[in-house]
Amino acid sequence: MRIQLSIKRFQPELDPGPQFKEYFLEVGSDLTVLELLIQLKEEEDGSLAFRYSCRSAICGSCAMRINGSEKLACQTLVREEYEKHEKIRIEPLSNTSVIKDLVVDMNPFWGKVREITPWLHPDQKLSHQSSKGVFTQEAYQALHNVDACILCGACVSACNSLEVSRGFIGPAALAKAYRFVADTRESELEKRERLESLIQSNGIWDCVRCNFCVEVCPKDVKPMEAIVRLRREAIKVGFGDSPGGRHITAFVEIVKQEGRLNEAQQPLKMLWKSPRLFFKAIPVGLKMGLKGKLPLIWHWPIRGVKFVRNMFNARGF
Repeated sequence: MRIQLSIKRFQPELDPGPQFKEYFLEVGSDLTVLELLIQLKEEEDGSLAFRYSCRSAICGSCAMRINGSEKLACQTLVREEYEKHEKIRIEPLSNTSVIKDLVVDMNPFWGKVREITPWLHPDQKLSHQSSKGVFTQEAYQALHNVDACILCGACVSACNSLEVSRGFIGPAALAKAYRFVADTRESELEKRERLESLIQSNGIWDCVRCNFCVEVCPKDVKPMEAIVRLRREAIKVGFGDSPGGRHITAFVEIVKQEGRLNEAQQPLKMLWKSPRLFFKAIPVGLKMGLKGKLPLIWHWPIRGVKFVRNMFNARGF
């Protein structure tokens, strides 16, 4: 099987900028992309740099962009990629600095993981023999698989928020934070302090919910859903008085009251505590009104609004 392989090459100390280099190889149809890269390095170009270790989708070292999507090279089959795209195009992870070729600097990634204090702060008052001091099967299920994260960085590469702001703590670190917030052994004080740090700028409210982290995660961790659960926990313990928190609480309040979203009331309920942001939103509201895109601030609830309210009440809202 003869394939065309395109690899983004870059050595910052020597090259003026990154560029793609083309290769043509005779390979077996059952190879993974990692095995393809190893063959290329051994037979044609020993200068190519890339990371790998376990070859079993456990260590996460070989995460890279393959045909425009973040994947683990060790579990990506050459035949499937080539039949779908008619070539194989490989790039380093995005939202990172390139050290050489497909090797990127992971230090900022590890720094963000350290920011969320990735260890448990157990309540010392709990006895290991008590029901709260034991990590039960039910407690494990409440983690929603976030402990399966192998810290490969695929979600960070796909993250739209990180593309705009490198200060954003990122989906991997936030999913790891949820692992400790959801742990029944975490002390309530530490849980509150952890959530308080996560509601700050570049924290849980800066996720734009693009869902790309969920799509590319090789271990089905669903980081975005973990971030949503962190937001719920933050509001539950009293941290709803922030722009992000007020957005959610205002949304729920309006829909519960009227049976549908009222886009005119939403900014009023969200921004009335922040005059600067409120007046900044007025020009946008006026433009929406002139285009007929803004409903009346007050109008009658929809028919059947009682059923909508019953649904909210049933869920404890």
